[in-house]
Amino acid sequence: MQRRTGHRKRLAPKNLSLFRLPPDRRSRATMNPQGPLSPDRLRRRCDPALFDFETTAELQDLNQVIGQDRAIEAITFGIRVRRGGYNLFAAGPTGSGKHYVARRFLKQQAVDEPAPDDWCYVHNTADPHRPRALRLPPGKGRPLRDDMARAVEELKSLIPTALQSDAYRTSRRSIESRFKDLQEAFLREIQHKANERGLALIHTDEGVAIAPMRDGAILSQEKVQSLPSEEQDAITAHIKEVQQELMEQSALLPQWEREMVEALRDLDQQVCRAAVEPLFERLTVAYQDLPDILTWLQAIQEDVISHHHLFGEERDSEGPESLLRGRPPEQGLRRYQVNVLIDHTGASGAPVIYEDHPTLSNLMGRIEHTAMLGALTTDFSLIRAGSLHRANGGYLIIDAHRILSEPMAWDFLKRTMRSGELRIEAPDRGVSHISTVTLEPEPVPIQIKVVLIGERALYHSLERYDPDFRKMFKVFADFDEEMTWTDDSALAYGRLIATLARQDDLRPLTPEAVARLVEHAARLAHDSRKLSTHIQSLWTVLHESDHQAREAHTPHIEASHVSAALDASERRMGRPRERLQERLERGTLMINTSGARVGQINGLSVLQLHGGVLLGQPNRITARVRAGEGGVVNIEREAELSGPIHDKGVLILTGLLGAQYTLGWPLALTASLVFEQSYGGVDGDSASLAELCALVSALSGLPLLQSVAVTGSINQYGEVQAVGGVNAKIEGFFDVCAAKGLDGMHGVILPMANVEHLMLREDVVAAAAQGQFHVWPVEHVHQAFELLMGVEAGDAPPGGRFPEGTINRRVQDRLEVFARTQLQWNSGGR
Repeated sequence: MQRRTGHRKRLAPKNLSLFRLPPDRRSRATMNPQGPLSPDRLRRRCDPALFDFETTAELQDLNQVIGQDRAIEAITFGIRVRRGGYNLFAAGPTGSGKHYVARRFLKQQAVDEPAPDDWCYVHNTADPHRPRALRLPPGKGRPLRDDMARAVEELKSLIPTALQSDAYRTSRRSIESRFKDLQEAFLREIQHKANERGLALIHTDEGVAIAPMRDGAILSQEKVQSLPSEEQDAITAHIKEVQQELMEQSALLPQWEREMVEALRDLDQQVCRAAVEPLFERLTVAYQDLPDILTWLQAIQEDVISHHHLFGEERDSEGPESLLRGRPPEQGLRRYQVNVLIDHTGASGAPVIYEDHPTLSNLMGRIEHTAMLGALTTDFSLIRAGSLHRANGGYLIIDAHRILSEPMAWDFLKRTMRSGELRIEAPDRGVSHISTVTLEPEPVPIQIKVVLIGERALYHSLERYDPDFRKMFKVFADFDEEMTWTDDSALAYGRLIATLARQDDLRPLTPEAVARLVEHAARLAHDSRKLSTHIQSLWTVLHESDHQAREAHTPHIEASHVSAALDASERRMGRPRERLQERLERGTLMINTSGARVGQINGLSVLQLHGGVLLGQPNRITARVRAGEGGVVNIEREAELSGPIHDKGVLILTGLLGAQYTLGWPLALTASLVFEQSYGGVDGDSASLAELCALVSALSGLPLLQSVAVTGSINQYGEVQAVGGVNAKIEGFFDVCAAKGLDGMHGVILPMANVEHLMLREDVVAAAAQGQFHVWPVEHVHQAFELLMGVEAGDAPPGGRFPEGTINRRVQDRLEVFARTQLQWNSGGR
């Protein structure tokens, strides 16, 4: 028995001949390989004559959004549906202009919408810890604040003047005199009763004292003690009687004093009311159409009358005495201020707010504090608005990833949207175990459209894991990365370029420069029929092209400046490419670009670097074959370096081998495939065509050209399928060949379906035009066999053998030998 270590045993199906190529597909398999593509098919050109202007300064700004019809339709739908839950999620790749487009379009729509109301916080006379929220028509908040400020200034003069008038003083003296008369009458009556008993009332600092008296003179303590005990007892009894009557009558003094205080207070309020009523009547007339304001003004008027003393204290409220009194802020005249939270004075249309830093406090607002005598105090005037307040009645744009990164912000946003009320509360409320006294402002009703900006993967994650998300964000605005390249779209792209250049005060562009940027947009889209809508990339190239024009001291941006900017950018990002070339030139990375080898081929892979840069590089792929039952062993998989898609490609390759080459016998093959000098992960199926070519070469014994690299995926019928990154792959192999010297034999085989994706560099196109480099498209694996091995692939009738001398017959014969050998081995023969 043969021992195999480290390999999974794969048994090929016993009747793979049933899956042989259908007749309609066999006809294409044997057609002659197509010649290389002409240079004009390697890069689509944008004709500068398409643009009818001297420079983009002649073009008007682009008022519409190009290439995003689906997203705009979704945004329009989300705006017009005025029901809960129809908020938007704008999805697309980072830098695709989602924020720019969404904000610009929302502003266009918001212009025709009414400006939302102003909001103010004011002192709540009934409960100072719960400030009231007042709603006013747009632009009315600031006048109310100014009117109240002027009213307070007037009251600081009116109230002290009224309380210093002759009439007020006369009335006050009358009330005080009446109390004094009652007090004196009370003392005269007690004095009379004491005199009848031979006692006298003595007024001291501690109150009223009672002492015995003889012949109008008060007896000393010594004289009282010298009297007979009967007289002393009589004096003591009389003193107790007078004290009792004094105590009984003294109970009336606090009542008289309260009556006097109430009378004085009523007098003060009556005088103050007469002084302040005309002022508040003027305010009432100014805001007669606002019932909530009238109610609050009435409460403030009563509060002013009740706290009239504050207007007498205000003149020295800034001095050290006020600090020693430690008066809380709400007890001063600040209680009559108006805190304009949201002011829409002069606003036209609904607000469109972008919250760049969506923390909890930035969304909700906050309550600030001031330090006083070592303690933190606050009042309604220190309430500050958040972005939800500023966007109320309009639109709020938030980066989805940022708000999810901020503690409690996402839950607060959902809670606010669900309740329709915006509450400002302490961030640690409900979390902290320490209870602190703070404000609880009245919530503000909120009507808002929230637009989240993020990538598609984040949208799908929220949709899957957050049960509230789909209820609240029912509109999905999917921003496309690309649009179809037509003459109309190229013209619109030119206007977009002109608009961006004008917005950032850049130099105007010539038609040649615009054409160059259009071609660059196609390269960014990796498709000759598409233009990239990645606004950030376009912005970057525009700024760098303007820099090149400024360095050249030219008034316009020309095509040479755009090319110089792109070349400079590639140079800045080119360290990995240079290191790869250095490894190839020094032989550290073993890649042959000349001659022919059996079982060895140059596959092509692509790496994504920082900034979205794609780096194509050749990879040596080798295959070894022998008789056995191991099937095709993917060494990358055995080393756990292969991804699932690459594994799938190898399994498809195995199925193709069995279906095409076996005639009823089992696939008695043990083959190994490996990416040489590959020490990272390998995934994708774009190497499956190259791997099949290597296997067929190893089985047929025919060598493969090393001057030609291969990329493409295959299916079980041998059809070659499109792959990604073809431009970077071709350019990567071209750089390797150019470094070693082009000789007219070099080129790349790629799927026919990828031809329309070609937007190759100018130097690659130039080499192709000179016959130094070629690009061959293929539709079937047989075409690739013939190009690489120089022998006819051959075709076979259903259930029959391939023609003698063809590639496929060599493979078929070799597999038959393997099957007989394996059968003999399994039967015990040697």
